[in-house]
Amino acid sequence: MSDADDARHAEKMAKKKAARDKIIATKTEERGLLIVHTGKGKGKSTAAMGMAMRCIGHGMRVGIVQFVKGVWATGERDVLAKFPELCDIRSMGEGFTWETQDRQRDIAAARQAWEMAKAMIADPAYSMVILDELNIVLRYDYLPIDEVIAALKAKPRDLHVVVTGRNAKDELIEAADLVTEMAMVKHPFRSGVKAQVGVEF
Repeated sequence: MSDADDARHAEKMAKKKAARDKIIATKTEERGLLIVHTGKGKGKSTAAMGMAMRCIGHGMRVGIVQFVKGVWATGERDVLAKFPELCDIRSMGEGFTWETQDRQRDIAAARQAWEMAKAMIADPAYSMVILDELNIVLRYDYLPIDEVIAALKAKPRDLHVVVTGRNAKDELIEAADLVTEMAMVKHPFRSGVKAQVGVEF
């Protein structure tokens, strides 16, 4: 590239920066967000755990309720357990519904996890509460969607709440401030590769 190309690029980037700075200057509100990670692609819980680690890095306390993955030994649980003063992780599920094959047991486990979630949401010590795989129990109607939405809308103003799991209900998407849909383009499971340590758990 020539000096003229470099100069044109610098001028273009200066204009872009000025436009961005003008937009950013108008964004002044600061409040807790209701965040939803959904979709058929991998990375919903992984992204939420990354947010937990980000909060910990800033000295913010995080509460995590895992609605499904209680029976799994996961790397993130082991890491987060090293920060007991900043992270409280409660793995309360018993696995996916096709593993328990007992609807009433699944409903009871979901209710117990939801009661823990509500207690964390009400506790001013937390800056973020992650409800991992809550969308799964809502999909199977193990908890009343109206009750969950009402509690999430009534959360403390400064609290961030992150909900994960595929098939997020329309009511949750409507209530949320930020929704990300993970889209699967390609997955090794379809080629016969099993879930692997450090990637899936």
